[in-house]
Amino acid sequence: MTGVTSTTATTRSDKPPARGPDGGGVPAARRGPGSGHGAWFLVLPALLPILLLSVGPLLYGIALAFTDAQSGRTEPTQWTGLLNFQDLARDTLFWESFRIGLVWAVAVTVPQFVLALGLALLLNQNLRFRWLARALAIVPWAMPEVVVGIMWRLVYHPDAGLLGGALGTDRDWLGSLSTALPAVIVVGIWARLPQVTVTLLAALGGVPRELHEAAAMDGAGAWRRFRTVTWPAIRPVALAISALSLIWNINSFALVYVLTGGGPGGRTRLPMLFAYEEAFRYGQFGYAAAMGCVLVAVVSVLLAVFLVGRLRGDDA
Repeated sequence: MTGVTSTTATTRSDKPPARGPDGGGVPAARRGPGSGHGAWFLVLPALLPILLLSVGPLLYGIALAFTDAQSGRTEPTQWTGLLNFQDLARDTLFWESFRIGLVWAVAVTVPQFVLALGLALLLNQNLRFRWLARALAIVPWAMPEVVVGIMWRLVYHPDAGLLGGALGTDRDWLGSLSTALPAVIVVGIWARLPQVTVTLLAALGGVPRELHEAAAMDGAGAWRRFRTVTWPAIRPVALAISALSLIWNINSFALVYVLTGGGPGGRTRLPMLFAYEEAFRYGQFGYAAAMGCVLVAVVSVLLAVFLVGRLRGDDA
């Protein structure tokens, strides 16, 4: 009996495991419904809107950049190759708007993050009526950018504006060459401050309080606790929201369009405003599409730099 049992055990241990029809180690009957080709049918409803509303228009815009498409043109659109990009390289007005766009994006993103971090740290404390303060902090986020622009135009109004009345001056803040861009930057910081604040506040909520208590027992002050406990915990979220804010600010359109329309004298003409004017005011669709391609390339480079930095940080 011992020999039979040994032989049977050896035979069973040498028998290869059952494989499915595709050669895998798990039988096909035991696999989930999302395996193989069935996964495409589950993902397809989510992919179709992306392909139709994002990828499709993007590819069409890139193709349009290599043509001489214009509004009201009776002749067929011709393929012009890199002609639009060659003209764009010599267009000093576009590169000036690009410089203004970079100044705008950095000048809005950096103070916005610093103020949002301070506000998030404050709202994360055990304060009285904290729920009310948190609700009031997200009010600007709930307002459309067009409404924000109209409201701040009234604030900056030279005759009846709140700012002029408070300072006792009738200065045209949005119409002056020296103050138009700083005035618009202030509005940009205010408008998207709640979005960054809420994101950082959510990250702060995930920091264990036990770590702060342990650091406080070791004699660490507030700044040291922030540097050694809080910041390492929220750093990935902080970097992500900063990169997204920079990209959003580069692509800003509605807020500046309502406030100044790009004026005065092009002082607030961001690249998106410049492309909009070329397309819908002057009818140069191909040339405007080339501008859009340049902006897409810049945003793609920023995303690549951010992703590479994140990957290196995760590997470290």
